Amino acid sequence: MKPKSNAPTDLVVPVAPSRGRLRPLGLDEVRITGGFWARRRETNATATLDHCRDWMERVGWLGNFSAPVEARQGREFADSDVYKLLEAMTWAGVGFDPITESIAAAQEPDGYLNTNFGRPGQQARYSDLEWGHELYCYGHLIQAGVARIRTRGEGELAKIALRAADHVCAAFGPDGIQGVCGHPEIETALVELARATGEQRYLDQAALFVARRGQGTLADGEFGRAYYQDDMPVRQATVLRGHAVRALYLASGAVDVAVETGDDELLAAVVRQWETAVARRTYLTGGMGSHHRDESFGDDFVLPPDRAYSETCASVASVMLSWRLLLATGEPRFADLAERTLFNVVATSPAEDGRSFFYANTLHRRRRGTVPAPDAVSPRAQSSLRAPWFAVSCCPTNVARTLALLPTYLATTDGQGIQLHQYADAEIAVDGTALRVRTDYPSGGTVAVRIDRAPDHPWTLSLRVPAWTEGIPAALVDTDGTRRTVTPGTATVTRVFRPGDEIRLELPVAPRWIEPDPRVDAVRGTVAVQRGPLVYCAESVDLPEGRDVDAVRVDRAAEPVDGPDGTVVAPGELVEPQDEGWPYRPLAPARVSAAAEPRGLVLVPYHSWANRGPSTMRVWLPTTPP
Repeated sequence: MKPKSNAPTDLVVPVAPSRGRLRPLGLDEVRITGGFWARRRETNATATLDHCRDWMERVGWLGNFSAPVEARQGREFADSDVYKLLEAMTWAGVGFDPITESIAAAQEPDGYLNTNFGRPGQQARYSDLEWGHELYCYGHLIQAGVARIRTRGEGELAKIALRAADHVCAAFGPDGIQGVCGHPEIETALVELARATGEQRYLDQAALFVARRGQGTLADGEFGRAYYQDDMPVRQATVLRGHAVRALYLASGAVDVAVETGDDELLAAVVRQWETAVARRTYLTGGMGSHHRDESFGDDFVLPPDRAYSETCASVASVMLSWRLLLATGEPRFADLAERTLFNVVATSPAEDGRSFFYANTLHRRRRGTVPAPDAVSPRAQSSLRAPWFAVSCCPTNVARTLALLPTYLATTDGQGIQLHQYADAEIAVDGTALRVRTDYPSGGTVAVRIDRAPDHPWTLSLRVPAWTEGIPAALVDTDGTRRTVTPGTATVTRVFRPGDEIRLELPVAPRWIEPDPRVDAVRGTVAVQRGPLVYCAESVDLPEGRDVDAVRVDRAAEPVDGPDGTVVAPGELVEPQDEGWPYRPLAPARVSAAAEPRGLVLVPYHSWANRGPSTMRVWLPTTPP
């Protein structure tokens, strides 16, 4: 796992490690041209960014930078959502000078910047490291500044971020405040700023924050120190725990520090935590976090579908962590989880019009939701349907920045060639090589890579063969028609390529049953349907009037099949509930089937649910008696 230097410092990317197995390709090297993600990125650029900006104006978060103390609006971390919006707008090439001017005017001469602390009538600076989120807000400010540096060079936003970072190093350096922020985020931001500027002090400060974490510097609150990962040092932890977003942001920062300092032990510790969390604490959709009360990971295999929190921000953070681990190690399993999470949580959160969002992503909705008012702020995570805005609106802006920078997650390069990790219609140009990718993925499984320009020496084209193909062989077809079977992992072709050559990956996209580990008590005895990377669900709008999804039973002895318009039809029946005053009875299969109505059950991609009005929904489906 020893990293090596391989990345230039002028990449137009959110993550640019100077060492590691793979070098990411930037927005100037990869362009998504069509298909599933192009549509969502277009909606993000034309609807979501303006929607977020308009709401921040309406609720006063943008005005906080110029408003008097008594007029400040929003939670203590509202500044961070402004910064995430600026990052998203930067990657999308949208201007925002008036916002930057008001932020610059609010920054103190020593670089301190926060609208909730430090001014007359407010709490003192850094007086509440557990809950104040000051360093967390700096993290998102710095990431926006890095985006500005990498897309346009110097600018006012970059200067604001640099002044803030210098202040953090002065205030929290070796001789400064011996603490950490209750919400990790500053760590990965400082490393990225060090990569963008070449300034060692930012990396040193990030490493110091990672080393301090787990030393008990934060107060032991109602959720315990594990809530903000201050219960044990990062190197000693064996699983991701506590608040899911905080845990994943911290792990991302730890990977960044490990890669830049060549710390194999620290990198291995995060890999170990990722492995355990994926094996025991992750939903089928890729969602993480099963507790509503503290937004945290549950214990091993505690993954109730109807109480799934699966916060959208945790999915964004999970993709961030998986991407960093992929760049560091080159192992395709990290891209597998990123794909699952992108298609089934990140893509699920925004509505089709890009103007309402899920904060939490349940896998089972028992009651039809209530349509939220279009002009009202919804309580955090409590909207039963996608809501236009929340009292805590971290998720809309996180989705916005993720979709804006999504092309940077598609491909990488190294000394041997180019690697494709996520599949979309795209054009890729790097180091004298130009590729065109054409695919109908994820609805279809053909990925065609055409060589438009190539060097006159051998190089390697690598394509990820997704883990979901396990047991259903995929194929790689060369220009001359040569065909070979490939298994989950990486398929490669190494030779001298000529313009016009085409390599085709054929993935067996078809519906298949998925069963849970029997230790996941909440869904034992049920099955789900997955088609390619997409998880499917039953939604009540596809059932007879007045029927809900809890009446669905599927027959796992028969196979689900493709239906029209991207649906899947599962063999099964509807069962009429029978209330008899006592919910437990002797096993009697014939009794259940006698009340059943045989039918083909229509299932839809999970990411599309709740776009047709209030409904009930479930991913894990009870089965008919044997």
